[in-house]
Amino acid sequence: MFPTRTPLKSPSAAVTAAGAAACAVLVLAVTAPVSLAQDSVPAVGGERLGRPAVQVAPLAGAPALPSDLTGRSWLVADAATGEVLAARDAHLPLPPASTLKMLFADTVLPKLDRTTEHKVTTTELASLGAGSSLVGVKENLPYRVEDLWRGVFLSSGNDAVHVLAHMNGGIQQTVTEMQERARALQARDTKVVSPDGYDMDGQVSSAYDLTLFARAGLRNADFRSYCATRTARFPGGLDKLTGQRTSFDIANTDRLLGKYPGLIGVKNGYTTNAGATFTGAAERDGRTLLVTVMHPDAQGRVYDEAASLLDWGFAAAGKVQPVGKLVDDTAAPAPAGPSAAAGGAEAGEQLPPWSRPPLTSGSGSGLAPAVWTAAVLATALAAWATARVTARRRTASAASAPAYDGGGATAVGGATGATGVGGHGRHRLTRRARTLLRTARTGGPPRTTRGPRGTTPD
Repeated sequence: MFPTRTPLKSPSAAVTAAGAAACAVLVLAVTAPVSLAQDSVPAVGGERLGRPAVQVAPLAGAPALPSDLTGRSWLVADAATGEVLAARDAHLPLPPASTLKMLFADTVLPKLDRTTEHKVTTTELASLGAGSSLVGVKENLPYRVEDLWRGVFLSSGNDAVHVLAHMNGGIQQTVTEMQERARALQARDTKVVSPDGYDMDGQVSSAYDLTLFARAGLRNADFRSYCATRTARFPGGLDKLTGQRTSFDIANTDRLLGKYPGLIGVKNGYTTNAGATFTGAAERDGRTLLVTVMHPDAQGRVYDEAASLLDWGFAAAGKVQPVGKLVDDTAAPAPAGPSAAAGGAEAGEQLPPWSRPPLTSGSGSGLAPAVWTAAVLATALAAWATARVTARRRTASAASAPAYDGGGATAVGGATGATGVGGHGRHRLTRRARTLLRTARTGGPPRTTRGPRGTTPD
């Protein structure tokens, strides 16, 4: 018998095999760093917020966290500083239920004039999910935008959401805009499928993201007003006897509103699949805290656990180290929309400083402080140089001119005269330069005030 011999590969086959192996090595070399880089991306708001289980860093004298918390995910943070005081699985993606309406309102509310009246069509109410929460919007009847928003915030009405979404250009356009808004807020755990939070495959958010939505929404005066409203009258149908429009009372389904001291809002939610979700904001002794609780063991516990976390947060403020931070909105502050023009500006004056939109680089009037300072210094130096040259020229002219009897402006800065660069003139120039420098330090352009002689820009 002859030993079995392995047939030799042709040179072309060997080259092909070698090329394939080289390509495989190249693909691994290119993709491996990318995969490692993705795995090493830190959690938004800080590394500790990406860890499982409870995250808290108590200092001496800090109170213990409530012992009976059952929420699968929760977070409590300072609204002003953004510091996260404690959290559990802050970035865990979970169905958000109606708390997603906070993102819907933050996205759409500034775009629609609250005094606008809109006649509802059959199409706008056709795609509501089975078992949706409703406020009672009727087709072929007109509704003001502000009434629809009360239906969203108080009754969590999916019918009101769908009408407003159609006014905004349609359901799909609104979903796209909500996803873009979430991206600007750096809410990377959120996937929007339906604007009302109704259970849909793939629709998720997190305790961290919902807290971002609440913080951003509360910067809008109308948003803040609606979520704080406990009861309101809502337009009804037509009375069959009189033909007149009826109305009925609606009440906020947030069970903590009006019961927990200092509660501002914001939004609650519940579906069979999502369980209970709640995001709230409360103020006490000048401090505003935000809390989000998702999926506790029982529906009613969401309010108890939110209240106990708020109590703990107010007691623990200054006695714990933050375990993370609520990141800032990356989008430039939107200009005042039609809603604000219709009266929101007055409500905006009542907003606390923390809720005002953050200034971004280059925003606001005038130049940046560093550029403004340089411009002021350059102007002052140019004025000084011009005055010096003028003084030398006038001195030379005075020296070559014939002498006159009597007083007069015969010398630069002389006791009997007051030329443009001497005497009082030089003092005015000095005061002007000092004022410009003071203004530069304060970071704003000077405001000229007309007044008696000697008045300078304030």
